[in-house]
Amino acid sequence: MGLYSVADYEKRAQEILSSSVWEYYDYGKERRLCLQDSINAFSRYRIRSQVLQDVSKRSLATTVLGQPLKYPICVAPTAIHTFAHRNAEKETAKGAEAAETLMVLSADSGFPMSDVAAAAPNGHHWMQLYPFNDPLLTLSVIRRAESLGFKGLVVTVDSPARGLDLRMTEIFQEPHIKNNPDLRMPVFEADIPSSRAATAEGDSKLIKYFRKMQYNPTATWDYIRWMKSQTSLPIVCKGILTSESAKAAADAGVDGIIVSAHGGRQMDGAPAPIDALAEVVDAVRGRDIEVYMDGGVRTGTDVFKALGMGARAVFVGRPILWGLACEGAKGVKNVLDILRSQLDDVLAVSGCTSPGCIPEGTVVHESYYHRDPSRGREKSKL
Repeated sequence: MGLYSVADYEKRAQEILSSSVWEYYDYGKERRLCLQDSINAFSRYRIRSQVLQDVSKRSLATTVLGQPLKYPICVAPTAIHTFAHRNAEKETAKGAEAAETLMVLSADSGFPMSDVAAAAPNGHHWMQLYPFNDPLLTLSVIRRAESLGFKGLVVTVDSPARGLDLRMTEIFQEPHIKNNPDLRMPVFEADIPSSRAATAEGDSKLIKYFRKMQYNPTATWDYIRWMKSQTSLPIVCKGILTSESAKAAADAGVDGIIVSAHGGRQMDGAPAPIDALAEVVDAVRGRDIEVYMDGGVRTGTDVFKALGMGARAVFVGRPILWGLACEGAKGVKNVLDILRSQLDDVLAVSGCTSPGCIPEGTVVHESYYHRDPSRGREKSKL
């Protein structure tokens, strides 16, 4: 079977990966409504194309926080690439570098930050972290990111408690996973008392330690303000879905927002990110904050719709893991190339020449086409 679309990679990855690993990657909270709706929601939007426009000269180029990119499709932070490929995040970084786009490295990486950076020395890297329970761990990750040339910090703010259910806990106890020598949390290896104590207590892979650190129910926007005071790197908050939280992020001084529902893994009642996007964009308009989106992106048309509704770029999660499982770095690059090619096609057919030149009103909710037509005729008579 050829691999011509993201859907092809998804099907092949499911065949390759063990059932438990697939279940982990494909996990959705409770009834999986948020996960499924994040994908399906794109079908609720339509593209009002403008024909007979000169689209012979097109460019997908953009910038994210001043960083030039050849196209607005980036690699979202996802955990434990070790399950998909022995070289894990190092291989993902190579694929992203070959595709000439930005990768956000997850704090739950199977390789140290330094190894990932060295694997793709010419790549674009941001670092993801949480408002950890131990601020010293947060500082340690920030300092390592700075020293390794990472250009931004992505703080996941939607996880005061663990979203995974008991079945996911069981999966990590299965012998072929629990005894996997490559399964460890090296980002949490820090020369600080809490990390040293975890190792001394026998938590050699720091699995228990990362769970203890990652979910911080006491964190508030003051934590973000404190982080801002500790670094000159731009800070992007991931996991915002409402205008209220977007405004609070702006007031805390963040540089960017990723509209995200955590892949449907945290809260099943959360809206699809594409549905929440316009609300967040409107909330921070004029505040000098860039807005991005992740969740449910499977085609270049999905990317175009997000861009047309105000996202500066999109971040892709599960499809990257599928590409990694199928073909390593080559698969990661191919998935990104497929999305880029599809985006270029829809850009042309819609009558646009660049992501920054999509006219307002090009992407509309399907209800636009279900209005009472008589209302329009009445206005025309006035």
